[in-house]
Amino acid sequence: MRRICFLDIKEGELLRYTVDMKGKHCVITEQQAFPLPDANEMPADAVSKEGETIYVSLPVGSLNFRVLDLPFSDTDRIREVLPFELDSLILGGSEGVICDAVVVGKTDNGYRVLATYMEKSRMRKLLERLKDLGAEPVLVTSLELRHVLSEFSLAKLVSPISLADDERKTLAIEEMRNPTVNLRRNEFAYTRDREKTKRSLKVTATLLALLLLVLGIDVAFRIVTSRQEVASLRNEIRKTYLELFPGEKNIINEIHQLKSHIKELKNKEELLVGVKPLDVFVALAQIERDGARFYEVNIERGKLSFRGEAGSLSSVQQIRERLNKYFDDVSISASETSVQGTTAFTITARERKA
Repeated sequence: MRRICFLDIKEGELLRYTVDMKGKHCVITEQQAFPLPDANEMPADAVSKEGETIYVSLPVGSLNFRVLDLPFSDTDRIREVLPFELDSLILGGSEGVICDAVVVGKTDNGYRVLATYMEKSRMRKLLERLKDLGAEPVLVTSLELRHVLSEFSLAKLVSPISLADDERKTLAIEEMRNPTVNLRRNEFAYTRDREKTKRSLKVTATLLALLLLVLGIDVAFRIVTSRQEVASLRNEIRKTYLELFPGEKNIINEIHQLKSHIKELKNKEELLVGVKPLDVFVALAQIERDGARFYEVNIERGKLSFRGEAGSLSSVQQIRERLNKYFDDVSISASETSVQGTTAFTITARERKA
């Protein structure tokens, strides 16, 4: 909820409304009246409390007006051309006034615009007096002008305006919601909030820079620490490798060389783990050989070869049949009859998988 102080200046009197505003909902909680013999001599006790937002309404009699016919109704475009349109209509030109405008009707070729202005010197005195009292209005408008615009006519602008207090309160609330004009623009524009925002952004930017600096230092520290850990890990790998293979001298890549050693060990494992020699000899001892004898047995990666001598080729064939009981793919790969009448043979087989 915002607390607003609305200063309603009228001829010879200042009305102060204390307003609580939440969104578009406004409630006037307090009203005070102060004598005002001179608009530039603002009563010190009429100024708002610290933290309140200040709105100021000027009487119609303190403003000047010109009616213009323009081909467009866009407010921003009107404000752009307004100084040029008024330059030839105001004594001394438009350089010495601050102005705003509001569309009051249509014409055959465009729109009728009411230009509202006052001397910059008077605006400067008003703002300086308020600033001396610790107040800086965000808006300078005229609730009496809003009343005139409800049923606009030029005659109402030059006639004294008398409004009841309740009507002035209603108009004040309407002005806070949607100002008719705002003479605090250009060189007199309200900038306090903007300056606060700039200062806040500077503080935020400074804090962000400090945060980025801290993060950068942290990242750099982590990188250095990681490099040290990697170097330490490499030293440990080298040390462990030398313990495993103390005789190796040419060490380039411990991981790659370790993989090579593991591969060699696997190959040796296949040689060692294949057929169990004891089982082979037990099988040979159990078969009937009919005088045949084996004088060479080769075992390599599950492959077997038996070389021996038998009385005849039929004896060799019988041995082959008997070996089928213990091994797979048993076959006679070679046989030859010797001078003594015996038959030399070679039988091959494969280990039988369990």
